[in-house]
Formats: sequence, C-alpha cells, structure tokens
Amino acid sequence: MKNKINIAVLFGGKSAEHEVSVQSAKNIIQALDKDRYNVTLVGIDKSGSWLKFNMSQLPSMKRVLLGEQKNTDKTILSCSDKGEFLVKGSEDNKKIDVVFPILHGPMGEDGTIQGLLKIANVPFVGAGVLGSAVGMDKDVMKRLLRDAGLPIAQFIVFREYEKKEISFDKIKRKIGVPFFVKPANLGSSVGVSKVHNLSEFASAVAFAFSYDNKIIVEEYIKGREIECSVLGNEKPIASVCGEVIPKHEFYSYEAKYLDESGASLSIPARIGKNLEKKIKKLAIETFETLGCEGMARIDFFVSENEKVLINEINTIPGFTSISMYPKLWEASGISYSRLIDTLVDLAIKRFDKEKKLKTSFSK
Repeated sequence: MKNKINIAVLFGGKSAEHEVSVQSAKNIIQALDKDRYNVTLVGIDKSGSWLKFNMSQLPSMKRVLLGEQKNTDKTILSCSDKGEFLVKGSEDNKKIDVVFPILHGPMGEDGTIQGLLKIANVPFVGAGVLGSAVGMDKDVMKRLLRDAGLPIAQFIVFREYEKKEISFDKIKRKIGVPFFVKPANLGSSVGVSKVHNLSEFASAVAFAFSYDNKIIVEEYIKGREIECSVLGNEKPIASVCGEVIPKHEFYSYEAKYLDESGASLSIPARIGKNLEKKIKKLAIETFETLGCEGMARIDFFVSENEKVLINEINTIPGFTSISMYPKLWEASGISYSRLIDTLVDLAIKRFDKEKKLKTSFSK
C-alpha cells in the first residue's frame, strides 16, 4: 500500500477573514480522504500564535482561536503583542509532506505565509509568493491587468497620508456615482461601502482605512456578477461560470456569510456559450498575468450590453459549503474531494520542479 501523505491544514489567522477561514478549513478537513492522508490541524489565533488541534476538537476550534475557550497545551509557536516568538516542541513530531493553507486575507493570502513555507522547504497548495501578493493588493493587481490590456473598471487609489486630499467631488467627476470604497488588501467584502452621496462618503473612507493604510475607489458597474474558477500550474483550466445574485444592495460580507438568504447562486450561469467562452479565456489570462498557480477564483462584471470587466482574483477562495470555487468545479465534473487531491498533487509537482533549480553558483 502506498504511504499516506502527511498533510497540514493551516487556518485561522490574524485578518478580519479569520472566521471564514476556520469554516473553510472544517470543510476541507472533513472531505480529506483519510485512507490517503494523515491530517495535522494547525490553527493561527487572532494574536498570531500557532496551535495544534486533533480531529476531536473540530467543533471547538473556532472558540479556542478566538480566545473564548481555553487552549490545550499543544501550542507550536507562541506569539504576543510584546513581540515574543517562542517555538514549542511536540511529542508527536512528524515530517509534513504538504501544507494546505486556507488563510483568507492579509497575513495568509498575501504571500507572507507562502514565503515562510517556501523558506521551510515544504510544498504548499495555491499560488506562490508573487502571485499571492499581487492577487491580494487590488491596486497592484488592477495595474498589472490594465498594463496587460485586460478589461477592468476605472479606479483611484489613496494612501493613508493622502486622507486630507480625498475629494468626493473629484471622484464623482472622474468615475461618477455611486462608487465603491474598499481596503486595498482584504477580501470577503470586509470594509467595503457603496457610496451614493456626500453624506455617506466620509464614513466609508474611514471604514476602509480602519482595515488598511491604502484604499481603492472603484467605478460602479451596473450588471451581473459572474465568477469562474481556475485550476492548474503551467496549463490551467477554467470551470463553468456561475452567477451571484445578491439580495442585498451588493454582495457584502453580511450577504456572503451572515444572511442565509443574502444571495443566490446560479450554477452554471445562464449566459450564452460565446460569452462563457470569453469569460473563461479572460479568467485564465488573469491567472497567468498575475503569476498564479494551483487555484484561484476570478470575479467579473458583465454589463447589460455584455461588456465583460475583471473585478478581482482570489488566490485562496472560500471552501465553505456555500463557496463558489468548489461548487463551480463540482458543476464541471470535479468533486470536492477530487479537487483537494488535485490541488495537493499540483503543489507537490511544483515543489519537485523547483527542487531541480540550482541554489548555488556553478558553470
């Protein structure tokens, strides 16, 4: 019998998307084929400490990570606000063959964890350092897409030190109203506001800046929200398309995760074959332009006259029971468990390929 793969599922984190990450991790852990994998669970709490869990602790993981329930003594790496960095031993040490990071947002999806895992010389699922970093930063992402000639909406970027120069009237003249105000580095619609008038503007800017030191103001596109999943390394493939139909004014955090009837998903999307072909092509071009590998979900706007605009990319998309990424692959003929197996295989293949590169100078 082939040896089992020792896989570590890494979840939680310090970002505002912590809770979504924990839920995604639970779904992945439950779907992993226990005949193929030995599973190690590692959660990062809100302070940044790394905690080891066992399968029996699945129901309580969220409460432990949020500090609502006392932790066991299985702390792998202890961090504190004082800057302490302590690594603790474990009586059941084993070599990890591959890591599945299911961390959403900053300090997990932005290249930070990916860099750590790369230095640790361990294969990991998903995009590498560069693809993760540019995929998280909406400003850099949009500039790269624009320079590649790919279609995006108008946007304006402001940094924290430019607060006093941000003018509602100037934005209105340039991109019209309503418009969206977002943190540049965050996902799950956290910190996002739709601004219709001057009275809503100051609070929207303050809200976005409370999550990031750089914010992005985006043109409002009236149209449908279409999403497409991408899978692969050198020759990625695209899934069928799906449509998000929000019941709220836009697809907010509340609509995604708190309100069970906040949005409906149409999978596959009710669009023509030519339009779907165009979106799938753009999804792969976006994935490759941003240097991504493994997986990503690309979100689009489609206007009433079927003009397609790229909204953003998610390099670690949600894996909850209602998440679009696995649902789109299921509709494309790849089951949840097979999808996880494929992502693990892609991670190991990339690692093996990179091992062949020289790490010292020689002629």
